[in-house]
Amino acid sequence: MRQEIKKSVKSIDTSGWKTVAVEFGPDFLDISVPRGCVELSMKDVPALADPGAEIRKVLSHPTHSPTLGEIVRKKAKPPGDLSVAITVSDITRPVPYRGEEGILVPLLKELESAGIRRQNVRIIVGTGTHRPSTPEEKVTMFGESVVKEYFITDHVCEDLDSLTYIGKTRRGTKVYLNTLFHSADIRIATGLVESHFMTGVSGGRKAICPGLVDKRTIEKFHSPEYLESPFADNLILEGNPCHEESLEVAMTVGVDFIINVTLDKTMRMTGVFAGDLEKAHMEAYRFMRGYVAIPVDREFDIVLTHGGYPGRNHYQTAKAACASLPAVKSGGMIIVAADNRDVEPIGGPEYKSLIHLLKLQGTEGYLKIISDPAWKFTKDQWEPEVWGRVLRKVGEEGLIYCTLEISKEDHCILPGQCGLDFLQSRRKKPSLDVARAMVQNALLYALSRYREKGVEPTVAFIKEGPYGIPVKV
Repeated sequence: MRQEIKKSVKSIDTSGWKTVAVEFGPDFLDISVPRGCVELSMKDVPALADPGAEIRKVLSHPTHSPTLGEIVRKKAKPPGDLSVAITVSDITRPVPYRGEEGILVPLLKELESAGIRRQNVRIIVGTGTHRPSTPEEKVTMFGESVVKEYFITDHVCEDLDSLTYIGKTRRGTKVYLNTLFHSADIRIATGLVESHFMTGVSGGRKAICPGLVDKRTIEKFHSPEYLESPFADNLILEGNPCHEESLEVAMTVGVDFIINVTLDKTMRMTGVFAGDLEKAHMEAYRFMRGYVAIPVDREFDIVLTHGGYPGRNHYQTAKAACASLPAVKSGGMIIVAADNRDVEPIGGPEYKSLIHLLKLQGTEGYLKIISDPAWKFTKDQWEPEVWGRVLRKVGEEGLIYCTLEISKEDHCILPGQCGLDFLQSRRKKPSLDVARAMVQNALLYALSRYREKGVEPTVAFIKEGPYGIPVKV
């Protein structure tokens, strides 16, 4: 710990403070915060008492759509000859797929009861540009019996031999789609409907684009032309170019049926929505927005948040940092706690190079580089671009990134201050106590910076991290 940080931490009297529980991977950190700290939290919404029963119910009564059985009967082939492709999310999304109370097993049973043979079902992990899922992750996500009894494969956006050209969008994007999905007689999309910092909301059409398209399609979808739009943000659909492009691609592909879920702050299922690609998804969006949007009538000097479930690596934790922006003052401070426990705690090699470029060139320099016609689009370039949104508002010194899985040496390529600098001594091994001390000291330091200027800072804690979305009123 640097001497000025140590001095700042010791200068703060925490008597009379209250404690908040900051999510950190599967655990929580008890962090002391000033008594006046405002806790920004999603509305309480009841979890489904019997998720399995609700799943069966919506499969029997889908939104603006025939049932799966009716869809099967309307096809030109006998049920036993029909092929089915189901796109599923990867481990970065907490979609409840597994078991009788998850959405995958009841869906597969519904298909089987309609006459579909197991050997004709293809389950495709819609990775977009993410790395392939591991065998262990597939078992974790879908269950051992599904993995054993069904064909499961990962989409690979750069494997041109596994893609089929399906046409252009109105914006001129050439679209190449996963051939297994495109060639199936029945196409089904699954996923989680939550806020998303580019497309406004996840789920629905997003399972197709970017989930199952090629790198070139994603290049356009994630280009500065789209991402610099003020409408490409959490919970915004109208005028959002990312949403509109994604929906057009999915509609062009043709999706016979979707089944999506919504979750509460503890990752319990709150709703199941099945049926028409667009209408069932919109129904889920309206329901979810009703409880994740957190009205805020002011901005705060310091915002404490966490990476939540997506915070498995630095790449995904951008969601939490961006979600906090409506709540923080320009020039304020954001403290992010993240358990980056992924096998690649920062992200893939392309992301590492690009986030380092952002660190070296700054936000505007980075944007100028990737917007230059001579620039060759590079996988993952959009995630540093959205980290740039954070730096524009709070600057390098205003972002404190607290994780134990990224070494101090590796953190030098990342924007913001390294949380490890806020530890008293070199840690022997990661532990919750060490993580708690890191986040606590980062908060004390942030407070001291304001008090040194004669300012008593306002503080807010976003309880649900990337899931709770502050919305200005």
